[in-house]
Amino acid sequence: MTATIFKEKFDYFRALERLGEFASQEAHLLVKILEEFDSATLLQRVGEMHEIENAADGQLHELFTHIATEFLTPIEREDIAEIAYRLDDVVDYIDDVVQQLYMYDIQEVYPPTLEMAALIIKATDALSDCLTEFRNFKKSKLLNDKIILVNDLEDEADKMYLLTNRDLFKNYVDTPVFIMSWNSIFVRMERCIDACESATDIMATVALKNS
Repeated sequence: MTATIFKEKFDYFRALERLGEFASQEAHLLVKILEEFDSATLLQRVGEMHEIENAADGQLHELFTHIATEFLTPIEREDIAEIAYRLDDVVDYIDDVVQQLYMYDIQEVYPPTLEMAALIIKATDALSDCLTEFRNFKKSKLLNDKIILVNDLEDEADKMYLLTNRDLFKNYVDTPVFIMSWNSIFVRMERCIDACESATDIMATVALKNS
């Protein structure tokens, strides 16, 4: 008797969770880099961060390969793709932050950066919680509250971005390179949290469409 071979079904929700986990890993590494800042080791740190980004790209490629070849997906393939794209944005923006620290030859950390990085940790960790809950979005009573938390963190990041740029242009007017470099870095940091919110907004839309 010939044994029947069952092809293991691809877990789209787990793939999205993995992308969220990579973003969270990057956020924690970013804070470590800033707390232990050493300009002499920045290129090595760029490599460490890029390893995580490459792993996330591998997961993203696997997910899109299945989307393109499988007939049935648990939710609309466009929704899966949009969430994945936003998660990839988070990963890319955090990777960009460390690259810019190196590119601008930063020698010491502008103090508000640590506060913004801590917000990125909160946002990516909250995003991971949303992704874990998203698997059960049809029955979940927790998903909406978790999404609201990410939205609140994005609002907090917007305020911090505004105050930080005011500080840069008010108190560092004699150092235009300092202003340019840190403004560019903060743009990427703020976009990280925007992308977290965008991903959860799509989850909320999916839950609403399927309620």
